[in-house]
Amino acid sequence: MSLETVPSPLTTTPTPEVSRPVLTRVWQGPAGEARWVRPSLLGLLTATAFLYLWGLGSSGWANSFYSAAAQAGLESWQALFFGSSDAANSITVDKPPAALWVMGLSVRAFGLSSWAILVPQALMGVASVGLLYGTVRRAVGSAGAGLIAGAVLALTPVAALMFRFNNPDALLVLLMVGAAAATLRAIEATWTPATTRLAARWLALAGALLGLAFLTKMLQAFLVVPGFFLGYFLLSGKGYSYGKRVRDLVVSGLVVLVSAGWWVATVALWPASDRPYIGGSQHNSILELIFSYNGLGRLSGNETGSVVGGATAGGNWGATGWLRMLGSDVGGQVGWLLPAACLLLVAGLWLARRERLAGATAALVIWGCWLLVTAATFSYMQGIFHPYYTVALAPAIGAIVGIGTVLLWRRRAHYPAALTMGAAVAVATVTSFILLGRTPDFVPWLRWVVVLLGLGTASMLAVVRRLPRVACTTVAGLALAVVVAGPAAYTLSTAATSHGGSIPSAGPAVTGSFGPGGGLAHGGPGGGFPRGGPLGTPPGGVRAGTGGTFGGPPGGFPTGTGPTRGTGFPRGGPTVGGGGLLDGSTPSAALTKLLEADAGRYTWVAATVGSNNASGYQLATQLPVMPIGGFNGSDPSPTLAQFKGLVATGRVHYFIAARSGGGFAPSDSTSMSISRWVASTFTPTTVGGITLYDLSGAAK
Repeated sequence: MSLETVPSPLTTTPTPEVSRPVLTRVWQGPAGEARWVRPSLLGLLTATAFLYLWGLGSSGWANSFYSAAAQAGLESWQALFFGSSDAANSITVDKPPAALWVMGLSVRAFGLSSWAILVPQALMGVASVGLLYGTVRRAVGSAGAGLIAGAVLALTPVAALMFRFNNPDALLVLLMVGAAAATLRAIEATWTPATTRLAARWLALAGALLGLAFLTKMLQAFLVVPGFFLGYFLLSGKGYSYGKRVRDLVVSGLVVLVSAGWWVATVALWPASDRPYIGGSQHNSILELIFSYNGLGRLSGNETGSVVGGATAGGNWGATGWLRMLGSDVGGQVGWLLPAACLLLVAGLWLARRERLAGATAALVIWGCWLLVTAATFSYMQGIFHPYYTVALAPAIGAIVGIGTVLLWRRRAHYPAALTMGAAVAVATVTSFILLGRTPDFVPWLRWVVVLLGLGTASMLAVVRRLPRVACTTVAGLALAVVVAGPAAYTLSTAATSHGGSIPSAGPAVTGSFGPGGGLAHGGPGGGFPRGGPLGTPPGGVRAGTGGTFGGPPGGFPTGTGPTRGTGFPRGGPTVGGGGLLDGSTPSAALTKLLEADAGRYTWVAATVGSNNASGYQLATQLPVMPIGGFNGSDPSPTLAQFKGLVATGRVHYFIAARSGGGFAPSDSTSMSISRWVASTFTPTTVGGITLYDLSGAAK
């Protein structure tokens, strides 16, 4: 079966039954299809690029934690390789460096700027949408399915957030979508004797991409592996023996090991004295970072070195449970089509197997396992969890919605399929109505339009077989528009808002608290991260990462510089102040000039507790600033004795006191010991509202 025989999803001709579709041509189709497919794809990619690129510079440095590391990579190849926070290589970020390699190479090519850091993220978003389109189209033989999948991904609020931000998640999503596409091509290759030799190569490519994904965000990349394994092992061609399948899977696993392990082995074997400290670990160990702080600790909540941890009831990161993905903190990020996608997954698998559509079956198994395993992990993990992690669900939701919609549409002459379509639209409509109700001041009329039109089109879809052809097409188009109206509105709000800090959030403010399925509450118990009002303007509050304190150790975690539009800068520009755990500092011109004076005499122009606090000073001066204790201020880097030695040899010029004394680190931590030693040994001075100590001066 080639694409020439596949009808448009909007035609009335039912799909013929086939035993093994091998879709060898992606861009060719029937004459009627060719007239709209390419313009539609071009329109989708152009609109996505506009959405992700427009006003991108308003977010400034976005997550200054990673922007400072990119600046360090501009100055030092060693810092770029290890993912160091500063060019003098004192400590790394608490993630592997693949995403930093992209940003670092960009700033090396185009100079250090917000655009050089953020544009690659937006382009990765456009590439992800295009790749998802091609993968879904090939699997189901329908350009319509690909367009729906790509549009759902592009209009998911958390996707718009992450593809306009410089966290590692943009690269992670692109690599995982690429790995899924390669796995599906490998399965397809096993269906035809002439192409079976290509199966192992495609699967090896999938392994290489997963290895790079591991070097982007470690073990999270492997949440998609169960689906890849099951799809290849169970759905390869009948003539392709199980021995060959196991062989190919083993080879692909070895490719994963090599593509991810070469960097891990290099870091592990490199003499510790000649490389930066491994941020996020307590023993300067890359393996500890992989399997503890960024690994099993995320599941159990026992994360050594985390400022907030422990698998307590409800957890410091919100209550766990199967409703978490629809909770007040997460639902508006990604949950809009999640229940409908689950329904379409079941219906799509039943139809695909009944009609022996091998391509659609394989795709639904892979995307379905991706969705279920990832959603279950996020729902029940008791360690550090942020709502923006859920961007990893967006490609799977888009693919399942695209495939399931088209399979049902092709069978719309049959009452069960038509009824299922109507049910899916109704479920999506009710979900949107609930989620929009959590932001009553944000376009308040939208939820009523959605529920009225949504339930109306849902009832019409249930009897669509009785409608004229033109009416069928109109109802289908209206249904698609209604179900994406809510997430599209949130996405536009996200794109119109600048974001900064370490925990950005998509869409307008959400009224909610800890509860079943809830994540971090906005203003709920424990001092959850507040978020702003519609379009990011907080009504008497601040957005995530820019103010307030997080419930935890005494004194809270000092964050931010005051109310802002989004989470980075206020409407009138950045305010001046010290940083904290979750956002970067914004030093005054006087303080920046002071740090730059005689900078050539020192390895670090300053040191301060916490990587985010250090990042703003480093970006302002473009000179190394030592982040004592790493991201959380809790890593034992440097030790008190090591810091005293650096001061004695004149390698550190100033010590900048963190706001509230850097109270986000434990009182018995190395960073607090250093802070107390500096305060008791040197004389403080204040510049631009910031307290600092001249370590080159005489002791008290």
